[in-house]
Amino acid sequence: MSRVFRKTLRGSGPPGGHPDFFAAEAAGLRWLADAGAPVAKVLAVSEDVIELERLDTARPDRDAARAFGAALARMHDAGAPRFGSPPTGFDGQLFIGRRPLSSVEYDSWGEFYARERVEPYMRPAREAGNLTAADSDAVHAVCELVANGAFDDDEPAARIHGDLWNGNVMWTPSGVVLIDPAAHGGHRETDLAMLALFGCPLLDEIIVGYQEAHALAPGWEGRVEVHQLHPLAVHAAGHGPGYGTALGRAARSVLDARE
Repeated sequence: MSRVFRKTLRGSGPPGGHPDFFAAEAAGLRWLADAGAPVAKVLAVSEDVIELERLDTARPDRDAARAFGAALARMHDAGAPRFGSPPTGFDGQLFIGRRPLSSVEYDSWGEFYARERVEPYMRPAREAGNLTAADSDAVHAVCELVANGAFDDDEPAARIHGDLWNGNVMWTPSGVVLIDPAAHGGHRETDLAMLALFGCPLLDEIIVGYQEAHALAPGWEGRVEVHQLHPLAVHAAGHGPGYGTALGRAARSVLDARE
């Protein structure tokens, strides 16, 4: 019998029992698993609780990192119908952390990313006092640049984890296992940029494994800050002014590089 890890929202604040909260997590995990991704196994789910197979932990190592990079590339390659598409068969509310995440679909990555992944979090960030007017202006300017296609390419929508910070990468005796997705159709570089933003161990080895399975488009290193705008905006909405400052700094860096 599998050992069980149970998660509930009882007494933990917003979204406080939203009927889709755990259903979205379960749908994301299953969708990523369908692509062969190493994810936590869903044992049961309801409005109030999700039960996952409990994981043992291990130290990060080079072989596991490279294997994870290759698995991540294959997961991305499985694709999604459009940018912003939710997991197949799920039509409820998506979340990133505790915040709602749009599932409006687009054919263009840049328009999708600016309108649905950065701009929705700017107002709550300003209202919380975490984003200054000057930083907000810089983010708006870069969103227009992105929405107008400055970073669009021929890549189809990838099947991404969507919240791939270090805390959602579990190192186990059998390799990396992913948890807590905000899965949707996005750009493969967004997952990699989030790994870099929050300091995933052995990231260089992960990238080597990724590149062996799917070569990244030339110049990807110069687009990292573009893809970090989304997680920075989400964090600026609720985790303090330091993230608002980092968001403004990233926006200015992207703008400066385009001049």
